[in-house]
Amino acid sequence: MLPLVTILLPAYNCEHFIKQTIDSVLNQTYQNFELLIINDGSTDNTINIINSYTDHRLIHILNNENKGLIYSLNKGIQLAKGKYIARIDADDICLPTRIEKQVNWLEQNNNTALVATTICFINENNEHTGFWHLDKMCITEKEIKNAMKWECCIAHPSVMMRAATIKMYSYSSKQKHTEDYDLWLQLLSDKLVIEKINEPLLLYRVHSNSVTSSIHRKRNSFFTIATTKKRFLWSRIKHGKWGIFETQILYTFCINLIMGLGKEIKNKIGF
Repeated sequence: MLPLVTILLPAYNCEHFIKQTIDSVLNQTYQNFELLIINDGSTDNTINIINSYTDHRLIHILNNENKGLIYSLNKGIQLAKGKYIARIDADDICLPTRIEKQVNWLEQNNNTALVATTICFINENNEHTGFWHLDKMCITEKEIKNAMKWECCIAHPSVMMRAATIKMYSYSSKQKHTEDYDLWLQLLSDKLVIEKINEPLLLYRVHSNSVTSSIHRKRNSFFTIATTKKRFLWSRIKHGKWGIFETQILYTFCINLIMGLGKEIKNKIGF
């Protein structure tokens, strides 16, 4: 019997936190799932931690070398056997009812392509450090779509997607570090429904070595968003797809550029 849910977990050199992540998945109230771990050529103790589990639902796929998150995500989507695909990162924690509540949502809302949850930030010591304001402000389909025209308002590891839908798409290799935002824009452009459960069902870890922490320290966020939108719009043009949503994204792209330039000027003159 095939699992109803595939929980997709890319892993790379995450020995400090992956056991907590795996345990949080295996201890879900909903149990009809496979945990598909794509080990992206880890060189630390990650592989031994994964192999220490004997649960038959855990499937360990090892990349021969480090190929990056986007490659691992796309590989996992194609290997997934579930009707639904849930995401989790190797340093985050699923609260016990997360999968159950997302499955129920998708089973009861046939038009929903993707359902996320709100999140709570934690640090290296599992201490709660707050919430993401934009995340809590954008719950309904309309609120999410309006916010997405400006910036991403969904935490990637909180989502559950319909496999049949997501297998028709892919994470773009050109959108490194913003591959999730680009994918959500693709879905929304094609008039697919994205919703969110207004409950923090994922503990999202931010620490010194996390992508969230390191990337945002180094980049002008306005330029990062603008670059993502530019590549997204160019892809839509190449595929002959343009509508009201794309025009709205073009408008916000221009605003992002102006804001980014303003930030650079302020930094250079010392404001």
